[in-house]
Amino acid sequence: MNTGGTATARTLPPPHDATPAPSGYWTEQRLLAAQEWRPDDWAEPAGGSTPTAKEGVKTLRVGALFYGDGSSGNHFCTGSVVDSPGQDVIVTAAHCLNDGNGGANKMDVAFIPAYADGQTPYGVWQPARYVMDSRWVNSHDDKLDVAFVVLKPHDGKNIQDVLGGNKIEFNPGYDQKVRVTGYPASADAPIACDNSTGKKDPDYLSFACANFFGGTSGSPWVTNYNAQTRTGTIVGVLGGYEEGGSTPDLSYSDYLGNDIKQLYDEAIAAQG
Repeated sequence: MNTGGTATARTLPPPHDATPAPSGYWTEQRLLAAQEWRPDDWAEPAGGSTPTAKEGVKTLRVGALFYGDGSSGNHFCTGSVVDSPGQDVIVTAAHCLNDGNGGANKMDVAFIPAYADGQTPYGVWQPARYVMDSRWVNSHDDKLDVAFVVLKPHDGKNIQDVLGGNKIEFNPGYDQKVRVTGYPASADAPIACDNSTGKKDPDYLSFACANFFGGTSGSPWVTNYNAQTRTGTIVGVLGGYEEGGSTPDLSYSDYLGNDIKQLYDEAIAAQG
């Protein structure tokens, strides 16, 4: 993602070209003891202002996507656990997994929920299969920049057995109060921001908040978040128009309409 000029994807090149992430603060003890950022922190930004994402937040069902097993410390996108009958599905942006030019999917990808500063408190999860629309894969259709990933079990459990999952709503409308949580590639802990969504056009939602740099593609847009159950409903996934946006202050999501629901249904059918 650029801060100006031609729009580019929010993904990064392979790890050897990635920006090293800072380290040292988010030990496992600090991570597990961190306080949840509660929804009563939600405040409507002043008129005409753009809020700034809160850094170093604690997250449960959101994680970073890595090349390999995460030992390199270089993450390139964000994903989140979605409620499903088989309890093993995450959602991210399709451009995180396939460039949309008719080529092969990115391989050797891992999902690490609640990752922070090298710590993997809930394990490293490997994909079993990707579910994307062929119109994205072959033609880079920005309206279909969403992917569902069925994960392999880890230590004999499915990911939703361990973390639970956020619900997902299709055809949710355009005016939502959401929390967007993601992993900038230049940071080693997630950021989060609350704001209302807008309608760019019938195909996309918009979300204004500063500091959503490269790596935040795939971040879930969650409404009706409940701090006690740590659950909410996903109504957007950072991506789509300009693969999520050409500046770090204004982000986009595909509208989760019937075509995206069909992908979710295909992921469910692929479970097990």
